[in-house]
Amino acid sequence: MRKIKIGFIGCGNMGGAIASRVAQYEDAIVFVSDYSVEKAEKFASEIGAATSDNFEIAKKCDYIFLAVKPQVMAGVLTEIKETLASRKDRFVLVSMAAGITIEKIKSLCGDFSVIRIMPNTPVAVGCGMIVYATSADVSKEETENFAAFMKDCGRLDPIDEGKIDAATAIHGCGPAFVYMFANAMADAGVANGLTRDQAMEYSAQTLLGAAKMILESGKHPMELKDNVCSPGGSTIAGVMALDGYAFNAGVEAAVNAAYERTKELGK
Repeated sequence: MRKIKIGFIGCGNMGGAIASRVAQYEDAIVFVSDYSVEKAEKFASEIGAATSDNFEIAKKCDYIFLAVKPQVMAGVLTEIKETLASRKDRFVLVSMAAGITIEKIKSLCGDFSVIRIMPNTPVAVGCGMIVYATSADVSKEETENFAAFMKDCGRLDPIDEGKIDAATAIHGCGPAFVYMFANAMADAGVANGLTRDQAMEYSAQTLLGAAKMILESGKHPMELKDNVCSPGGSTIAGVMALDGYAFNAGVEAAVNAAYERTKELGK
């Protein structure tokens, strides 16, 4: 069976994280390009990929990841537009630029098949969350192949494109909020006599375990919270302290601010 050719235009933090996982898929050949040739060559050698350039990727790859920032997307698509138009075989563009719609991508480079994805940085450790939407012209086989070579990145969920920005504000931006929470708990642990390494390990493992409980137990987070809170105990005292600092309102404000900014990036 012919191996799928997957190209990454851009190998920054997010593009690089996905490329490193996809490169492990045995039925794929991965190509990477970057404005810094030296960076692309170094990265390609690390993950077992081949170095290429934007035009070659646009010319020969079955899936073309547009792993560039929203503000440079128009320039990249304009650059490869003619190369894409000259192709006679099928291919799929995969965009991960925040706020840029499938319709916008097609208007910039032509009426080609597009999968729009929004991943998060934990894809680097195979524990990411990736939501995606497809244009109507993406075939069932192309969607299945996409899901197959992306499986090592984490969880994938097809979603209506109109909801991608709302999802991004949670799973795309959320890791930063979680890291802040983890660090705050660790700081308190150090203040109470733990070593930094101890406090950070306990904090991170607690977040990991709690997240797994939510995903696998089927229980509402508030039910799980109540199960930890003994009457008159330490946990309910901490919960009340968080309530006193408007913890829920602060998190909701952070997600809402991220959502509004994501919408702005697409204009």
